[in-house]
Amino acid sequence: MVQNFGIKLETEGMCDIHDITSKVEESIKKSGITNGLVNVFCPGSTGGITTIEYEPGLQKDLPELMEKIIPSNRPYEHDKTWGDGNGFSHLRSALIGPSLTAPVVSGKLRHGTWQQIVFLDFDNRSRTREIIITVMGE
Repeated sequence: MVQNFGIKLETEGMCDIHDITSKVEESIKKSGITNGLVNVFCPGSTGGITTIEYEPGLQKDLPELMEKIIPSNRPYEHDKTWGDGNGFSHLRSALIGPSLTAPVVSGKLRHGTWQQIVFLDFDNRSRTREIIITVMGE
């Protein structure tokens, strides 16, 4: 069996981090699937899905890390093509990736105690984002 769910997020951009773990857990519960997989996917090329311990220190550290490895204050070839100044957003998204798959065991998301599923908005402006949650199994 496969079931799809969607959630909408209002985001600020610039590595805005949203804990979506409870929404993923709600989707698993609604699906009625007891054993299988859940996939979380962000359509678009300036967002990312990953896991992190969602706590204030890391909510600060992660954007700082992104700024160090893919700075927002330099020109990128993408910016020459489109003139939108968000080349860094696309590179950050490519680094993190648009999706995550996790196990569902006995009707529950299987994850670590300090591990939350987060959506990262890397774009340079606020947006409304849709996240697709697919639960599959028995």
